[in-house]
Amino acid sequence: MAKPRSIGKPPEINGFVNLYKPPGITSMDALRQIKRITGQRKKVGHCGTMDPLARGVLPVCFGQATRLMDYVVRGRKMYRVEISLGIDTTTYDAEGEVVKTRNATNVTRDMVEESIQPWIGVVQQTPPMYSAIKVDGERLYKLARSGVEVKRESRPIEIHSIAVIEFNTPTLILDIECGRGTYIRSLAHDLGESLGCGGHVTDLVRLLCGGFTAEYGTTLGQLEEAAVSPEGWQKYLFPVDRVLRNLKSVFLSKNAEENIMHGQAVKLDHHQADVEFLEEHRAYNDEGAFVALVRFDKPTNLWHPTKVFTPGPPSPYAPTSV
Repeated sequence: MAKPRSIGKPPEINGFVNLYKPPGITSMDALRQIKRITGQRKKVGHCGTMDPLARGVLPVCFGQATRLMDYVVRGRKMYRVEISLGIDTTTYDAEGEVVKTRNATNVTRDMVEESIQPWIGVVQQTPPMYSAIKVDGERLYKLARSGVEVKRESRPIEIHSIAVIEFNTPTLILDIECGRGTYIRSLAHDLGESLGCGGHVTDLVRLLCGGFTAEYGTTLGQLEEAAVSPEGWQKYLFPVDRVLRNLKSVFLSKNAEENIMHGQAVKLDHHQADVEFLEEHRAYNDEGAFVALVRFDKPTNLWHPTKVFTPGPPSPYAPTSV
């Protein structure tokens, strides 16, 4: 009698999906739907929580890409936000209850431009009560829903630019480029306060996150449709090293690759005079597969692995020549 054929473990899926999150669901709701559609349950995560009201770029990482989540989260982000001046809400957006109304008809574009300037650069921002930050082990939004308000410590954020796209009282539309940890709802609230009329977010789109753009985002519907097609949902999968394209790259010989894979430092024939101390590079084998992140130690003239990956197929982001 023939032995039953064993079913092997399905191959690990590695890479990023540039998800375009729809409004009305949380980031975790979107992630749950991704897991259902793709059948991937482990080593799947999203890069940067978005408000339910917000839509736009929500990169989702699979397998080895989860180890590069921080490179996405700490990257630059761009938002387009619509603010309704004259109305304050509990959540600083349209989902909250109205707590105050004021006259915004006297606000001019020059006043808006002036109110923006102090927020550009490294500034202190106080997170809203309706946020996922923990205080004494409790999420702030849970405390807020219970009617409890606690003191929040302000923290430094960086806003690279704010541009007025449209202003027609009471509607104000801004494009904001910023770093991690920036609460656009808080910024809208603070701008409203500085204008003396209050304000809240009525629409929010994340246009850019970690190098992924909304223009080329993939919807849940597109993933669902692709999952039952011959191509599969993986047609929307970007390679792991896509989020590292801003880093320089090096090639590894067979011997150097083996040493790096075992966590050992190597000496490389590279233009090391141009490399900064502890500068990080992408490392590829002679087949063009992404192998590791390596860091140069100038005193010893050696490259040390900081993150090592199981090589996959040749990467489109591999350098074209040694």
